[in-house]
Amino acid sequence: MIDALTIAAAALVLIGSFTALLSKKTFDKLIALGILTAGAVMFFVGNGYVDVAIAASLLMPVGTIFLLLLLRKKKEEQK
Repeated sequence: MIDALTIAAAALVLIGSFTALLSKKTFDKLIALGILTAGAVMFFVGNGYVDVAIAASLLMPVGTIFLLLLLRKKKEEQK
């Protein structure tokens, strides 16, 4: 039987992936990626993969910082 945590995690993953697919702005895509990651972390915890959830929770903010730095550098090059 599927529990409520799995349904909520799947909903977040689907919402995040479709939002990232349909959005035009890069910062909107970054927010959608955060929503997608939140759903994936919930799915990992629900299935007992707490170590993977901790790793994803620690690596996602670091990746976001690098993406923001790259986006800023890209905007500076365009000017």
